[in-house]
Amino acid sequence: MGGTYNAAAWLLDRQVESGHGEGLAVVCGPVHSTYADVQREVWRTQRTLTALDVRRGERVALVVNDEPAFPAWFLGTLRSGVVPVPLSTMLTGSELAAIVADAEAGVVVVSEEFAPYLETIADASDELRTAVVIGDAAAAGRPRVPVHGWSTFDDRGEAPVASTRADSPAFWLYSSGTTGTPKGVMHRHANLEATAATYAASVLRIGPDDRCLSVAKLFFAYGLGNSLTFPFSVGATSILNPARPTPRGVAELLRTERPTLFFASPGFVAALLDADVDAADLSSVRCTVTAGEALPSDLQRRFTERFGHPVLDGIGSTEALHIFLSNTPDDVRPGTSGIPVAGYEVRLLDDNDAEVTVADTPGYLHVRGPSTASGYWSRTEASQAAFRGEWLRTGDVYTRSEDGHYTFLGRNSDMIKAGGIWVSPAEVESVLIEHPDVLEAAVVGSRSVDGLEITVAFVVARAGRTVELVSIDGHCRERMAAFKRPRQVHVVDELPKTATGKIQRFALRQRLEV
Repeated sequence: MGGTYNAAAWLLDRQVESGHGEGLAVVCGPVHSTYADVQREVWRTQRTLTALDVRRGERVALVVNDEPAFPAWFLGTLRSGVVPVPLSTMLTGSELAAIVADAEAGVVVVSEEFAPYLETIADASDELRTAVVIGDAAAAGRPRVPVHGWSTFDDRGEAPVASTRADSPAFWLYSSGTTGTPKGVMHRHANLEATAATYAASVLRIGPDDRCLSVAKLFFAYGLGNSLTFPFSVGATSILNPARPTPRGVAELLRTERPTLFFASPGFVAALLDADVDAADLSSVRCTVTAGEALPSDLQRRFTERFGHPVLDGIGSTEALHIFLSNTPDDVRPGTSGIPVAGYEVRLLDDNDAEVTVADTPGYLHVRGPSTASGYWSRTEASQAAFRGEWLRTGDVYTRSEDGHYTFLGRNSDMIKAGGIWVSPAEVESVLIEHPDVLEAAVVGSRSVDGLEITVAFVVARAGRTVELVSIDGHCRERMAAFKRPRQVHVVDELPKTATGKIQRFALRQRLEV
């Protein structure tokens, strides 16, 4: 990519210029937007940025639902050389305020339902000077900064493409907080196309006739690829869902909108099975993709048996932007994260940073590829620990089989040393989920009254079932070594998760400390 390059122009303008302007780009309820429609809204965003005197390189925080305004603002800021910072719509006002302040954003854009957060956000940030509401600006109350309704900016006239380069700063994504504190992950313009040219092309084999539906929202790396980068890269259609996803709500979308590619988390796959969704609702889907947590083999098999198409589990990260290890339609190995995606290299290192070459030996997963972030915003120490030259240290512990398939054992900080022997939370969770009464499980380490590390399980019951602890203990005794078996089992209504479905094990450990 020599010379000027702009990710928004590659994703959007290229489709219009190639004659695909009337192709269906976005479906959101009754709203159906063509690529030409999206381009006009992108231009309107750019005109809005100009009217607000937003300069190239400045950060614009987005607290926007999965609705047509999201691609308009995300692509519009990119096209102007401004840096969008999509933020989780699941956070509280104070949580959003802390991130907006950390990013030193000059502008924040919110969907109307989040407008009441603007007073809290504005009070926490010295850099914030204005806000835009998608909807009624009056819902914002009276924050200390001017608030504009986006509808007042109605100029859709053509706007220029900024003279950015492939390595120019493009957008930031804040990490999901599995370890408690989100960090701003800085991505380049080249990184979006890189994920489309690797995972979307080689694993999904996406084409213009595909229709994409994602449970994960656009504000995070997984959902951004699923609902924007991948469909727009080939002129396909994105089906957006502004509402919080529920099994019944998503089943209705699957039934009415007929997606061909469905993206979920392992927890949501379990919830769909538990809700006894009609198999006909997923009859249009050619493959389901899962990421965020390792998908237990039992769930993978049950889902495929019920709905008749493969489930492609994989692993990605905010720092790598999307999935870099994956099962493929031609090679599904239940219980594994599959093999490296074309374009990426992975390796396992031991505690001394020596490469692990013996099959089935645990090591720390490292990856290098074309979509890796530049680093963390204002986190020098964390950047140096994670970004090692071309290699990214993911923090995950994996094994590699003799034939090159990778199996997740847990996060480095989540591994448990019980009885002096390392225990993989993922392995224990996989056994627990095989119990007929268990919907989901999460395993963490804790300390016994003697100060020894033990394995503790949190389980969620399937609909209409009751979890009996004696039954769980007997189930585990039959299926795992004694040192791995949970010494405590807690039945909970739900597991704490990030927006992309990753279990927040630090939150479970905190419960045990109370």
